[in-house]
Amino acid sequence: MAITGMNHFTIVTDALEETVRFYEELLGLKTGYRPPMSFPGAWMYCNDAPVLHIVDKGVLPAEKAGILDHMAFSATDLNDTLSKLKSHGLAFDLRRQQATGVWQLFFHDPNGARVELDFDANEEHAG
Repeated sequence: MAITGMNHFTIVTDALEETVRFYEELLGLKTGYRPPMSFPGAWMYCNDAPVLHIVDKGVLPAEKAGILDHMAFSATDLNDTLSKLKSHGLAFDLRRQQATGVWQLFFHDPNGARVELDFDANEEHAG
């Protein structure tokens, strides 16, 4: 067996509409086709790939499952993204990798999942 790439991440929520809106408005993912399933949810697409699956649990379990630290996406337009996060009142942490110069932007979605956006080292940062 050989891994050929990442297929998708799945997060659970008790606020489906808010979560979908977050990923659409702030990250530019698009809601797309989701096969019929026995539970509510949404599939979020980047280009033609469903990279994020959201499952509406109704009520989240008290005990958190798994040990996923964060999900990371490649991104463009650092300054516009920072403006969007600020306009939505979201706290974030912007770092620059010393060795590569890549900009790493960390923040949390409405469910507490940590999201990382990686921007090319050549992107200008206005702040």
